[in-house]
Amino acid sequence: MSKRICKIVLTGGPAAGKTTLISRILREFKQEDGWKVITVPETATELISGFGIRPFGNCVSMEDFQYFVTSDMLHKEKMALKAAQMVPEEKVLIVFDRAIMDNKAYITDEQFKETLSHFGLTEEEVLKKYDAVLHLVTCAKGAEFAYNFGNVARYESVDVARDKDDLTLRAWEPHPRRYIVDNSIDFDDKINRAIAQIYRIVGQSAPEVEKSKYLIAMPDCDMLVKKYNAVSMEMMQIYLRPIVDNVERRVRQQKNGDEYLYFYTEKRIAEDGTRWVTERPISEKEYVGYLMEGDTSLHSVIKTKYRFTCQGRRMEIDVYPFSNEKAILFVYGRPLQSCDMPPEIEIIKSVSGDLDYKNRRLAATQTL
Repeated sequence: MSKRICKIVLTGGPAAGKTTLISRILREFKQEDGWKVITVPETATELISGFGIRPFGNCVSMEDFQYFVTSDMLHKEKMALKAAQMVPEEKVLIVFDRAIMDNKAYITDEQFKETLSHFGLTEEEVLKKYDAVLHLVTCAKGAEFAYNFGNVARYESVDVARDKDDLTLRAWEPHPRRYIVDNSIDFDDKINRAIAQIYRIVGQSAPEVEKSKYLIAMPDCDMLVKKYNAVSMEMMQIYLRPIVDNVERRVRQQKNGDEYLYFYTEKRIAEDGTRWVTERPISEKEYVGYLMEGDTSLHSVIKTKYRFTCQGRRMEIDVYPFSNEKAILFVYGRPLQSCDMPPEIEIIKSVSGDLDYKNRRLAATQTL
């Protein structure tokens, strides 16, 4: 089997959800399923926060700044492609948090052309570098309540965010596989639509998003592995002390092949009850630092998730160390029928929407 490398750019105006989408990609395209995800972080933010090179405050001009950005982007692209060839996985997804054409949104067309010429490139050559582009529309267009200045390295007002979103759309317009993901419903739907598009880009069917939740008798997990080729995944979620009203914070450690992934999540509740969940990958060092902020009134939620397919339907079973007799089953897609259920699984009751079986409640009760 020849190695398949797919290069996808995530772009869009400020506060569009790119970082949360990257977290979701890391969770969806797992090593257990034969995938290797290589993420290329946003260059401009790294240069501003790490090197102190700022196109603001008369440090450098915006045009000069784009030379720094383009040079670093080209270096990262070269390293990412080299890494993709070296890893043992046959399916590699390279995810760029912005890429070279984004720079066109910050300088004139002529300046951008001159910048590319300096590196021996044309716009046509740059566009051919990437297999697909996902433009996530800034939440400053249609989801203004969620707009914030979370990127401390770059401060942009709502009006500027809208303008940069328009300019970024224009910059990437010539790409033949550009897909736009707007704020038409809510943030969860936005991320789900983006993930579904990525599955289509790599030639796979997107998994169902809607799911039902059931309390079940503890199954024979070894049987799940042998009969249904269930893949197990260890997870630990820790809730952090609140620092802002109506914002729930947590960190998660998740096994990924021989490695661990770490995530920081914030759940915001707007005045109208709208739920807005953002997430970003973090390093092990950051994760350990956040543990010092753990909410001591709640336990860690530790579980092993068994993921498998039965009669064409995706199913997941969460097994918790505090319960020897019960577990939680998630079934994706249409409502469950008795004929869909593996005969080895005994349903006790449906708990979809039941607060007693949410992770935060389990962190308090440690009981099913």
